[in-house]
Amino acid sequence: MNRSYEETVALVRDTLVRAGSSFRPDKKAAYERAVKNETNPQARWVLEQIIENAKAAERDQSPLCDDTGIPHLILEVGGDRAVTGRLLDAVREGVAEGLRKLPGRPMGIMGNDSQRIDQSGGPDPDSAGVEPAPILIRRCEDGVIRLHILMFGGGPAIRAKTYRVFHKHDTDVVIDEIVRWASEGVAQLGCSPCTLAVGIGRSHYEAAALMLQAQADGRYDVQSDMERRITEAVNRSGVGPLGLGGDTSVIATFLKVGPQRASGVRIVCVRPTCCFEPRIATVEL
Repeated sequence: MNRSYEETVALVRDTLVRAGSSFRPDKKAAYERAVKNETNPQARWVLEQIIENAKAAERDQSPLCDDTGIPHLILEVGGDRAVTGRLLDAVREGVAEGLRKLPGRPMGIMGNDSQRIDQSGGPDPDSAGVEPAPILIRRCEDGVIRLHILMFGGGPAIRAKTYRVFHKHDTDVVIDEIVRWASEGVAQLGCSPCTLAVGIGRSHYEAAALMLQAQADGRYDVQSDMERRITEAVNRSGVGPLGLGGDTSVIATFLKVGPQRASGVRIVCVRPTCCFEPRIATVEL
């Protein structure tokens, strides 16, 4: 499908707004199941309020959270489709327009490298001053160009961890370490319940990239044995929604395992997303 530059910008804009303001159907259903299964009355009330908040945000096309997030993009390219510089320009412009329309929180920092680190350059008053992260490009099997937009909040980034695990020729060792990291992160996060996003790769870059892809590919209604095992183990920590205790510290786990090298080390990235993440929407360009 050949779209004009303006059509592509509009599609990306509206997709970003949808990512920042709505739950996917499988996530809504997961929260409804969690409400039915939660035995702690306070925790159940929190879950119900999250659902109501999501309904209001979707109805008004307003942000799910006041930390509106940093755009992270996955671009899938299939068949003989080509990605041009003009397409990337349209994506970038659409992201900027979406941040203004949502609106995104103006939290970009201006200035040179040092000023952006220490914040002395001051905040950019434009919502579009929040630069998207570098685009991840991957192959897809159908002949389309597809864009996933994810909005990443600051709290999960603070509590995330990417590090090495000595696997000792035992998958259980790696899973147990993921559970330990995730339990610590969820307990410190505050805005639980989480969806755990996990990538296992050969380098820090690959593990983080797999963690991002896990969120794009993961489904709340389809969980592997390893994903279910991680979720159940972290839920036994009893942190619960907003740390109030209960059965629902984690709604689901999205795990993606990439190629592995002949080594005693696995590089693992674990992101305990907040109760509103993954904030994601997808569009074909």
